[in-house]
Amino acid sequence: MSSLASRNTRTERPSGPASRATSARFARRIGYAASLLPTALLTPALVAAGRSDLARAWWARVDEQDPAALSSTRRPGAWRLSGHALMSVPLGLLALIPVGVEILFVLRGVLYPVFEHGPYDHAWGGPSMAGAWAAHFLIGLALAAAGLGALWLLNRLHSRLAGWTWGRKVGAGPVCALPVLFTAGVVLVIAWTHQL
Repeated sequence: MSSLASRNTRTERPSGPASRATSARFARRIGYAASLLPTALLTPALVAAGRSDLARAWWARVDEQDPAALSSTRRPGAWRLSGHALMSVPLGLLALIPVGVEILFVLRGVLYPVFEHGPYDHAWGGPSMAGAWAAHFLIGLALAAAGLGALWLLNRLHSRLAGWTWGRKVGAGPVCALPVLFTAGVVLVIAWTHQL
């Protein structure tokens, strides 16, 4: 009976510190994905200035590596860091799409009445301002959640692709996913700009 009770407690959802740690890790991964492009563009400048240690430390945090635990043979040098940054540029450009969705949620969902002064006769949720605001907020909330999920997935893909930087093998799946996702992102942006 006691073994059954102990098994049931293991299947419960984490609460307290474990739940906060999971939430913090999720938020960190989203932040790292959102900052891929500026970090990738800054890395060659750091390498050229002789500060590869700063670039290596930043990429180690992004890729969830412990640079102190890596042997000198697995620690990426200047060329490998620059190659890693170059590989991260397409993912950083892709990350701009969900980051833009988050910004639009704030501007067109949360702050809808500030930027749209009416009349709301033809707006989603209209003709009242409260209805239009609620409709835009709820639609934006769903898109914002999808945007956060997309940033998390981009961070996971980046971590898989970054394996070669830290001496791990990278399978064909992540390598093939990068051009497919980048092409899909370009098509999405083109379609969205033509819709405006």
